[in-house]
Amino acid sequence: MPTESGSCSAARQAKQKRKSHSLSIRRTNSSEQERTGLPRDMLEGQDSKLPSSVRSTLLELFGQIEREFENLYVENLELRREIETLNERLAAEGQAIDGAELSKGQLKTKASHSTSQLSQKLKTTYKASTSKIVSSFKTTTSRAVCQLVKEYIGHRDGIWDVSVARTQPVVLGTASADHTALLWSIETGRSLAKYTGHVGSVNSIKFHPSEQLALTASGDQTAHVWRYAVQLPAPQPAADSSQQLCGEDEVECSDKDEPDADPDPSSDCPTIRAPLTSLKSHQGVVIAADWLVGGKQAVTASWDRTANLYDVETSELVHSLTGHDQELTHCCTHPTQRLVVTSSRDTTFRLWDFRDPSIHSVNVFQGHTDTVTSAVFTVGDNVVSGSDDRTVKVWDLKNMRSPIATIRTDSAINRINVCVGQKIIALPHDNRQVRLFDMAGVRLARLPRSSRQGHRRMVCGSAWSEDHPVCNLFTCGFDRQAIGWNINIPALLQEK
Repeated sequence: MPTESGSCSAARQAKQKRKSHSLSIRRTNSSEQERTGLPRDMLEGQDSKLPSSVRSTLLELFGQIEREFENLYVENLELRREIETLNERLAAEGQAIDGAELSKGQLKTKASHSTSQLSQKLKTTYKASTSKIVSSFKTTTSRAVCQLVKEYIGHRDGIWDVSVARTQPVVLGTASADHTALLWSIETGRSLAKYTGHVGSVNSIKFHPSEQLALTASGDQTAHVWRYAVQLPAPQPAADSSQQLCGEDEVECSDKDEPDADPDPSSDCPTIRAPLTSLKSHQGVVIAADWLVGGKQAVTASWDRTANLYDVETSELVHSLTGHDQELTHCCTHPTQRLVVTSSRDTTFRLWDFRDPSIHSVNVFQGHTDTVTSAVFTVGDNVVSGSDDRTVKVWDLKNMRSPIATIRTDSAINRINVCVGQKIIALPHDNRQVRLFDMAGVRLARLPRSSRQGHRRMVCGSAWSEDHPVCNLFTCGFDRQAIGWNINIPALLQEK
């Protein structure tokens, strides 16, 4: 079963911060003892129930706080003097240019205008020097319309992946650590079928491009291809949208607010117990699998540091893709070309080209500093990669040296997904947030999360359904539920 990565690096960073903070306090305390000698003597003479060691520590800390405020006060005075000097110089320049004495109000206006021009020049220079870095805190001024439509509850453990069928009937698929995969009615939230053929965690699920087939990857070191036949139930009345919140400022909720353990809603749905085809060649957990264009071949990614390309009809191994130095975390295929990207804990992702049967060129993309949790294709020649280093990068396949955009976030990124038609990236985070960005790296929205709705634990994956009228974004998480969202995409693009 997949585990969180980067814990060792985080521990080392936290340890270094604590050590640096401790040294800073000791250095400051050595000088504070002389400065606060008189107040210390006065306070020590007062009656107190606190132990002397505690009082001494408090005095040292208060002295340090006082010193910090004093430094800020001095800096403030210096800045004020600099501003006054600048205003005087600007006022003098204004008088010389006009050849006449200006009123105080005119001088203030002219100085303010010149200062504004200087500030704008500095901003332009800064932006030019950091044109390839886009802050994740850059967002639109108005609120986007993001509504929770349906919750899909029925798994007994965390859900690692979510996917939407590409053929009729359009159903939702979820892959769970409870060793099962479930198919759902998007409109009603009812489970339609359960796949129980794996004996390990089901780590990913993908639907065939033209047939009612599903491909699942598992911790039992295999990937299964299985057929389903479902009938959609009649849709239920729409939920009251008055309780659907949207925007950026939702009330935070606790990990304790998890769905109640209701009776298993999937117990009465049909069960599929055996696959049509079992893909066996890996020596470790199969963490992800995907169909190549056309659906005749499939690629798998494993913790044994390899990716395998299979002929689905014969179950034969066509190619074993080696080169990564550590465990693979994800794989993705191009929607229209025979291209594959694989991501790994070795901080890289690789592009594999199968368009020419005799040539399998490999390109290595380096730019992340921690595990690359996923890399996915978009329209054209772009790839979007997400990492535990809290960044998302947009790449041009024709230029591997540097990304064309970088999104910086406050939490590790899990399996990302791109709305191809609208070019919107959905980012699920370890901190339970789901944020939407455009391909330029500008944040469009954050999905609502409060005590009444949203994920209550780590969000593991996401999937867009661009043509579905009810839900067009689905997310899944370690809180054992998947959620269907309605995103007003035209409104998002208009706001931008």
